[in-house]
Amino acid sequence: MRIDLIKYQALGNDYLVLDLPCPLDEVVPKLPILCDRHRGLGSDGLLAFDPTAMTLRIFNPDRSEAQKSGNGLRIAAAHAVLQHGAGDQFELRTVGGPNRVRILARNGAEVVCEVDIGRPSFRAADLPANFDGEPDRVRLDTPAGSVEAMLVSVGNPHCVVFGETVTKKRCLELGPHLERHPAFPERTNVQLFEALDREHVRVEIWERGAGYTLASGTSASAVAAACMRAQLVDDQVTVQMPGGDLKIRRERTGNLVQSGPARRVYRATVDLSDFGQEGK
Repeated sequence: MRIDLIKYQALGNDYLVLDLPCPLDEVVPKLPILCDRHRGLGSDGLLAFDPTAMTLRIFNPDRSEAQKSGNGLRIAAAHAVLQHGAGDQFELRTVGGPNRVRILARNGAEVVCEVDIGRPSFRAADLPANFDGEPDRVRLDTPAGSVEAMLVSVGNPHCVVFGETVTKKRCLELGPHLERHPAFPERTNVQLFEALDREHVRVEIWERGAGYTLASGTSASAVAAACMRAQLVDDQVTVQMPGGDLKIRRERTGNLVQSGPARRVYRATVDLSDFGQEGK
């Protein structure tokens, strides 16, 4: 079966976009090799986009489905504008719920937009995580060391780690253990951060189902939420990630709104039979 894919990137976080209707039961099993950067097309996942309903399903390279992705939402917004003629304001819906989008600028293959990520929750049950209530911090023991973290849900689960060295090396050490820690029955995203001042935070990210990544919109939002709760930053903050910067602001409602770019990279038509059986 031949399918049409378009690759986009947002701050180095890249996705293959597939328009529906399409037999996902034939595509999803191929994701491990389609997303492989040496044997396939290379990406951090697949976005299945329905231009009629303006809905989005997000799949990781390991075939698991994510509830929400901030960069994925901005990529879907760019795709809606560039490929389907969407206007300057619309709503995108994911498994994690509806998200308001406002287009700020268009420049060729790049679209800058802001997305309402929603109101963060610190309830352990919302991640879910095996703790009670809304713990301020939790202690998690791993083979790579014991860490202190804040639990944040922005429609998907996040473990924001305090007091660690913010390097790729440390992120690679802790990320796999925390993602699959017994405290998180559905696994979790992981962030190491450093608050540079009241308006800037530096972050390294381990993404659930994808591994180390250059940028993540929901991770940036979760870190901003954790820092705001800990009174380390103000209501507007720039989150610095290896792939680039994302601006996050907290509205009076408590909702987080992120703004940043997404760019179309290439179009491709692929034959799924070229990618082996079940992605192997």
